[in-house]
Amino acid sequence: MSGLELFAAALGVISVWLTVKQNPWCWPIGLVMVLLYSWIFFGMKLYSGMLLQVFFAVLQVYGWWQWTRAGTQHEGRVVTRLSTLQVLGGLVAGAVGSLALGAAMAHWTDSSVPWQDAALTAFSLVAQLWMAQKRLQCWALWFVIDVLYIAFFAWQELYLTAGLYALFTVIAIQGWRDWRRDPALRT
Repeated sequence: MSGLELFAAALGVISVWLTVKQNPWCWPIGLVMVLLYSWIFFGMKLYSGMLLQVFFAVLQVYGWWQWTRAGTQHEGRVVTRLSTLQVLGGLVAGAVGSLALGAAMAHWTDSSVPWQDAALTAFSLVAQLWMAQKRLQCWALWFVIDVLYIAFFAWQELYLTAGLYALFTVIAIQGWRDWRRDPALRT
């Protein structure tokens, strides 16, 4: 565990908690966190995870805009549900992304775990996109991903980060509960 990992983990907790509370400051704080984690993962040769953080950086900016400027009145998004077809489409995109990224990482890099890292990366991108769009189902997908990340990071001996994802799992449950009760929730 490094001081950098500790700082990134602390920012992660703050960012995700602010997301549950639908506070748009979750996005700039999250941006700093993902940039720090990109550096950490590069050092661990977790290249898909590093690449994920770069994509997350772009999605942090997108989420900030979606939550503060989107909509006809430029007041930001409200919580909505995805249709079954949209959920399936997102999951298929995650599976295809997993295979493509895993193959690329296995072939062109010295990644320590190309397939597992790629699968978690691809599905995390789907969950993050849904979160930026304030889709209720983001929390269910994050729950599954977070549980898998706990084992993955413990295996990589990133114990603080594994603990962070355990906390993210609890926060995902709270996010599901809070967003489901949101009075603005529309289908």
